[in-house]
This record gives sequence, structure tokens and C-alpha cells, in this order.
Amino acid sequence: MKKLLSVLLVICMISVMLAGCGNDTQGTNVASAAPSSAAVSGQAAASSKAEPTRATLNVMMSFPRFTDQMEAYLNQFKAKILAEKNMEAVINLEMPSSDQYGNIIQTRLSSNDAPDLFTLHASADLPTYVKAGYVADLTSQPLADKLYDDVRKTVTIDNKVYAVPFESTVWGYLYNKDIFNKLGLKVPDTLDQMKTVVKTLKDNGYTPFELAFQEQWVPQLMTALTLGGKVSGSIPDWTDRMYKDQGSYKEVVEIFDVIDLIMQNGTKNALDKGSEQGAADFANGKAAMFVQGTWSAESILGVNPDIKIGVGALPVNNDINCTKINLATTTSLAVYSGTKEMETALALANYMLDDKDSSALYKELKFNPVAKCHSFEQYSWAKEASSYVEQGRSYRDLVLPNAVTDEQGKLLQSYYAKKTTKDEFIKVMDKTFKDANRAAAQAK
Repeated sequence: MKKLLSVLLVICMISVMLAGCGNDTQGTNVASAAPSSAAVSGQAAASSKAEPTRATLNVMMSFPRFTDQMEAYLNQFKAKILAEKNMEAVINLEMPSSDQYGNIIQTRLSSNDAPDLFTLHASADLPTYVKAGYVADLTSQPLADKLYDDVRKTVTIDNKVYAVPFESTVWGYLYNKDIFNKLGLKVPDTLDQMKTVVKTLKDNGYTPFELAFQEQWVPQLMTALTLGGKVSGSIPDWTDRMYKDQGSYKEVVEIFDVIDLIMQNGTKNALDKGSEQGAADFANGKAAMFVQGTWSAESILGVNPDIKIGVGALPVNNDINCTKINLATTTSLAVYSGTKEMETALALANYMLDDKDSSALYKELKFNPVAKCHSFEQYSWAKEASSYVEQGRSYRDLVLPNAVTDEQGKLLQSYYAKKTTKDEFIKVMDKTFKDANRAAAQAK
């Protein structure tokens, strides 16, 4: 009996032990299954976030001096659309030299190899490119409603907005305020007053004008200012008549009075010096005046942050009505109408006037505010230039054919080198304008 009880007791103990082992084994399986379920859940969560979409934009701009700033801003855009739209953008930025840009972009556009976004001159290029169908209508984009009314008009054709203004400029020639103040000089309003300023500067050991004519667009600025002043001040129908082959550069030959004064009283070896070197020399006080736009302020201040820059209207003659400041929207950004990445291209165009980020960009580039979202103050030189506008002493940038503008610069280079005379300048420019009219008529 005792043996039987012992056997039964052993059997019970074994049963209990087996049950305990069974429970331990079941617990291990549950525990080991839990990470597996979590992993599956994690994988599902990961797969629920889609892979970023991808887009590639080709962007071409005409101000290589701002390459670093634009690359940084484009990187901000890439980060923004990745965060907001889960899109990875590759942006290929091209910055040809200003001298070559016009020919390059025209070739690319005409050969169906256009970049998705590109800069153009609002006055000189936009009408032609709109007519050719190269640029997209931006009227319905948020950027359009942000533009100041006066600025919006400069990029509007037939009530449609076609570009984002970068450089809304009020410009004339630059002068070194410290030098002028030291000698007690006032900004001249007439050609005779300018001659007096030049003489005073030379008598005190200063070179009056910085000359940097290696790139043809720089000497062309002299014709831009002098023609603008002369035409708007005394012969306002000249441009219209030139487009009808009824005018001549003989009517504006007196622009050479101040051009001669500049060339004869400037720094040496102008054809060996580019615009950037000219800006550096002006910044370092090697000349008191520089026929260059306010867009060069960034380069000048980069060399000498302490320089005090002034802006004056360039006198053409002794008629103050012809001494005016140039008011224009120049470099602007357009979207190619045939881009295959229209949505992303439009997003980038709108980001150029981003409510949060664009003020810092425009301020860093030393541009004027162009939109209601811009909250920064104008620089002192811009305010000085704007004072001419307030006095009614400004003119809208003359719209001339690109071929005419380019030829003016080339001929002034040749004129400086004494290889072209005034009469030859007039003859060639009259022919160039007529050729441009003929080419435009044939293209219709």
C-alpha cells in the first residue's frame, strides 16, 4: 500500500512538473512572438510613408557674381519641398558670364533645349520672349499678387504677369561720398557742373572716373543713361521713330559730350579690366565715380564694407530736364512654357517671393524690395536714387532691340580704342537698328 501511494505521489509530482514546463514553454513562445508582431507593425508603418518623388530642374541665371547666394537659396527650396511635399529635387544651376548669356539663352530657346527657369531682362527681352511663346503665364500664381503695383507693371504684358522681378533698379552713376564730402563737391545737375567736378577732383589728385570696359555691357551703360536722359528730356518720340526707320543717331550725337568727358578722365587700360575688377578698384578709392548700376554694390561692399556709396543722375547737356535717373526692372526670372516639370518650376518661382525667406535673399543681394512680403529697409544709395523719382526726374528704361544694345557696347569699346569715330558710330548704329527692324518684320 505504501508502495502504491509512493508511486501515485511520484506520478502526481511528474504531472505538475510537466504542466509547469508546458506553461514556461508557452510563455516563451508568446514573448518571442511579440517582437515579431512589432516588427511587422514597424514595417507596415515604414511602408505607409511613400518614397519621395523626384524632379530635376535646370536653372540658368545671368549674374555669376551671385552664384553662392543663389545656390544657398536653392538648397533652402530643396529642403522646403522635401519637408512639405516629400519631393527630392535636383537643381542644376548654370551661370554663364553676362557677356555670353544673351546669345546662350537665345540659342537654347530656339533649339528646344531651354532650361526650366531662366533670367531675362524685363524691358529688353520679355516682350520678345512672350511673343515667341517661350515663357509661362504666372498671373494665377501667388507671387503675382505679392508684387508692388509699379513693379508688377514692368513684368506684365497684355494684363498677364510673365516673370519674377529680381532687380528693380533706380540707378545712375555711382560716386564715393567720402571723396565728394572731403572736397565739398555737390552732385552735378548739368554737364558744365560735371566738368567743374572733374576739374576739382583732378586738381586734388583724384581720378574722376573708374573705367572697366573689357565686357561690352559696361561701356553700354553710358549709352543707356545718356540716351535715356536725352530722349526722355527733349525728343520723346525718337525711339518710336527709330522703330519706323524714321530717326537717326545724329539726333542724339551730343551724348558723346559726356562720354568723351568720362573716357578722357578715367583710369587707364580700361579694355584690360573687367567689371569685377572695376568694382574692386572703385571700392578701394582709385576713382571718385563709376558709371555702373547699384547692382554692383554687393561686389563693392565685399571689398570695402566701409565705403559710402552715392548715386547721381548723369548729365547729358546743360538742360536739367535731361538729367534723369533710370527706373527699371532688369533681371527677372521666367518659367519656360515647355518645361516638363511645370509644377516644380512654378513652386520654385513662387519661392523666389517666399513670405518667410525672400526678404533675406533680396537684402543680401542688395536688391530693392519688389513685393509686399519684403520687410527690409532700402540701402542709403537706393534711397538717394529714389529721391530723383520723387522729384519727377526719372525715366523708364528705353526698350531697344538686343542687337542695338549689344552693338552700342562694342562700338564704344572701339571708340575708346580710337578705332571708331563718332560719324562711324552713327552710321553703324542707324544700320543696326534698321537691320533689327527688318529681322523682326521677317519673323512675324
